[in-house]
Amino acid sequence: MRGMLVVLIEIKNLSFTYANTEEPAIKNIDLTINEGEFVLLTGPSGCGKTTLCRCLNGLIPHFYNGEMEGDVIIDGLNTKEHPVYELAQKVGLVFQDPENQLVSLNVEKELAFAPENLGLPREEIRKRVEETLQLLKIEHLRHKAPYELSGGEQQRVAIASVLTLKPKILVLDEPTSNLDPKGAEQVLKTIKKLNEELNVTIILIEHRLDLILPYTSRVVLMDKGEIILDAPPYEAFCSSIPEEIGVDVPVSIKLYNELLKIGMKFNKVPLSTKDAAELLTEVLK
Repeated sequence: MRGMLVVLIEIKNLSFTYANTEEPAIKNIDLTINEGEFVLLTGPSGCGKTTLCRCLNGLIPHFYNGEMEGDVIIDGLNTKEHPVYELAQKVGLVFQDPENQLVSLNVEKELAFAPENLGLPREEIRKRVEETLQLLKIEHLRHKAPYELSGGEQQRVAIASVLTLKPKILVLDEPTSNLDPKGAEQVLKTIKKLNEELNVTIILIEHRLDLILPYTSRVVLMDKGEIILDAPPYEAFCSSIPEEIGVDVPVSIKLYNELLKIGMKFNKVPLSTKDAAELLTEVLK
């Protein structure tokens, strides 16, 4: 229930060093995420974002070899003590390239694949597939092969394929990177719908900040394997820290900051180009 803070992710003093490397990919991570949050995880390339996400569904430490210190608790389960298939029912992970995630002959079979592997009853599988097709509005794609789909359609099917496990948390690693602006917006609206209507907790790795920022409630900024900033979007990008570490500040906030320098005052920070256009309209009156 919204309004009640329910901790879904609790990370305590987490560090991980991949096998055959000397430097940790992530270090000293302490992070708590509540049910229903929409978190943007960003930072320069190579800062540890993807490694952190692999820790959330147990790929680290169960699949990737290396040295892990600290604990990751997902909805009460310590990832060290529970297998990946069990954690997959808590955390759905959607990769950057959906083609790497789609393995079946058509969309309907793709959505059934994960619950079939868990041995769920046939009627329950059919029910989950139908519900997910309707939720993401992809019923018309059910008999199509993955290679017949557009990039945006593939990404929505990849999201649907993990939703049939009914995870409380959805982690997406740059889901719009290979999409045009229209396709990206459709995918982001789908993700926001899951967050608002089903209270799915969203953790999104993304560099296209102008597109994603209006959807988020919180920004976690990483650099050199550590979390260096955790704040609401407007506060995170009005700070000097993003630019100092090489993260692009959205155009809307750059405009806002420049107008502040010449003494103008505004009621809110624009998080999108639409907000910025309204801001300019107000300035030019």
